[in-house]
Amino acid sequence: MKVQSYLAFNGNCQEALSFYGELFNAKIENKTTYEDKKIDVPSSYRKKLQHAELRGKGVGFMAYDAAPDTPINSGNQVHMSVDFNDKHEAESVFNDLSKNGITHTRFAEKEWGFYGRCTDEFGINWMVNAKK
Repeated sequence: MKVQSYLAFNGNCQEALSFYGELFNAKIENKTTYEDKKIDVPSSYRKKLQHAELRGKGVGFMAYDAAPDTPINSGNQVHMSVDFNDKHEAESVFNDLSKNGITHTRFAEKEWGFYGRCTDEFGINWMVNAKK
């Protein structure tokens, strides 16, 4: 059994996955667009991603651009959680994720280690942890 996240975007999935791929040293795989699909989407949306996967060492999730008739509502139901062994690496990733987003909990020492929570520029919630 394998459980993984499937993220939905409002037309900026490629941009988000490129950002995450660089940040986590992962590659975009199994990428398909709406181009040849028999789905009623505007011609301007045909090159958007209908499905893609981000894969790397310790990283794996799927994502897509929701069709224009499927509204995406930002909420706090899902958070991506990333665990590091190195505090400095975790803090660097947290700073990159929160740079153009919103910091909810600044990256700082907690009882269990180091932790920070933010929403990135794409509306995805992140929890970044590091061991003491």
